[in-house]
Amino acid sequence: MEGKANLEAAIEQLQIVEKQMRLAGDVAGTKKAVTEILQLCFEAKDWKTLNDQITLLSKKRGQLKQAVTAMVQQAMQYIDETLDLDTRIELIKTLNSVSAGKIYVEIERARLIRKLAKIKEEQGLIAEAADLMQEVAVETFGAMAKTEKIAFILEQVRLCLDRQDYVRAQILSRKISPRVFDADTSKEKKKPKEVDNVVEAAPADIPSLLELKRIYYELMIQYYSHDDDYLEICRCYKAIYEIPPVKENPAQWIPVLRKICWYLVLSPHDPMQSSLLNSTLKDKNLSEIPNFKLLLKQLVTMEVIQWTSLWNAFMNEFENEKNLLGGSLGDKAAEDLKQRIIEHNILVVSKYYSRITVKRIAELLCLSIQEAEKHLSDMVVSKALVAKIDRPMGIVSFQVAKDSNDILNSWAMNLEKLLDLVEKSCHQIHKETMVHKAALKAVMDLRTVVYFWHMLYHWQGPNGLCL
Repeated sequence: MEGKANLEAAIEQLQIVEKQMRLAGDVAGTKKAVTEILQLCFEAKDWKTLNDQITLLSKKRGQLKQAVTAMVQQAMQYIDETLDLDTRIELIKTLNSVSAGKIYVEIERARLIRKLAKIKEEQGLIAEAADLMQEVAVETFGAMAKTEKIAFILEQVRLCLDRQDYVRAQILSRKISPRVFDADTSKEKKKPKEVDNVVEAAPADIPSLLELKRIYYELMIQYYSHDDDYLEICRCYKAIYEIPPVKENPAQWIPVLRKICWYLVLSPHDPMQSSLLNSTLKDKNLSEIPNFKLLLKQLVTMEVIQWTSLWNAFMNEFENEKNLLGGSLGDKAAEDLKQRIIEHNILVVSKYYSRITVKRIAELLCLSIQEAEKHLSDMVVSKALVAKIDRPMGIVSFQVAKDSNDILNSWAMNLEKLLDLVEKSCHQIHKETMVHKAALKAVMDLRTVVYFWHMLYHWQGPNGLCL
């Protein structure tokens, strides 16, 4: 009781000093007074009085912004020193209420919300933690460091994914542009200008930009895995593969490159998939995993792939992915792999045949006629292939139907080619005629000369001289 009375007396004296300094507009004196009041409460371990003094001092008439900022920052250092969890939560809530609506302590409030959300998550209250984090829009905080902003948004995305709120996770993830990870870090090391000094340095526990890039793409992989969007998953792994620390360590890039190859094979055929496939094949590191290089070459080569032989060759590799980076490829991955091989084979058949029977296609694909027809129909519906099936005749036509404009254009082109051929033929005929005339004229001139000299030889005068 005596210690508590002494504490109250000391606080009363400091409050008198704080009032004098506050009314006088002395920033340094006010900051020192409020921080000493909080320090006394902390040393006495009187947490209830500490919370009451924080609330009381913040509501004083004409309280200085610098004093409130110093008070909140001072009290945040006491959070980890609390004796129990309830006291810690109560102190965080008190600081949240004090900093609410005050732009000059918005960064401190964001950090407090993150601490409280972490406590809720440890208690298993994922939904409450996610709701707390979503209350803060850190992208509008101009004084917060870029890495701290990204880390905060990524934490929001992670909590939304944990509570399986994929729509909100996608909305939050769009607040981060992937180009921000490709910024030149050398520019950040330059001496900042005076205007840039308002940006606070990020705390020590915030990861670097490259680590945040990896975290971002790992969260995106988790999001795209929900919809089995294999191509986007592949692009995320490709971005992770391009991170310098990953690319320099074979123990890290080999599992990532394996995942890239698998998800390329699982992706539906389209221009983006084809481009990624060809660029991956040019990667020199692919020679370290020759089986996957062979797998990608089979997809590039326009030849029919036998599903049974392919599955027997790569089944062990497929099962081993569960023990590597990123875990298994998904519950439907084996079925989708077979589907992609069938689609590849149908595309190969369409390259070599303009018309073919359904029975023959079924034989080439090792499927029944009904299954072959179903896969063909699915590819036509998805616009991956142009084909028509004559079911009564059992014939598939891969020829593209032309409209009237295309037909007229083709006729015009054919006529133009025909006229060009006629013109070239006339030119060649005229050329040969001129050459023939020149040769004939030369022969005639030669005959005239010979005849002249012959007559000159026989035509002589009486003295033997030419006349």
